[in-house]
Amino acid sequence: MYHDLLTKIKNAEHAKKEGLTVPFSKFDFAVAKILVQAGYLGDAQKKTAGRHENIEIKLPRGKNGRVITGFKIVSKPSRRIYVKSQNLRLVKQGYGIAVISTSSGVMTNKEARKAKVGGEYLLEIW
Repeated sequence: MYHDLLTKIKNAEHAKKEGLTVPFSKFDFAVAKILVQAGYLGDAQKKTAGRHENIEIKLPRGKNGRVITGFKIVSKPSRRIYVKSQNLRLVKQGYGIAVISTSSGVMTNKEARKAKVGGEYLLEIW
């Protein structure tokens, strides 16, 4: 799940790694693409090695990339949290993003509010 993906990304950043490789899943890949668009990751590519599929993630370097200082998993398997588009608010006064799983795909809180779609409130990252 995306819980493990975020932890691996944060640990790799703190260890000053150039990138990392995680097992592929469609949902993790969608979350990684959202983080690339937001500037938290440099790049995320699907790679195949034999029968195994992986996500190869490049971490951002320099002034152009944001550093992940923290994240909060909101919706958990034991407690699902759903929101309407009108109830989507800024994260950390606009310095962070929220990731929402909607019927139109995985998107940020700003995109979901603009598209007027609600969904499962997955996580906040700043």
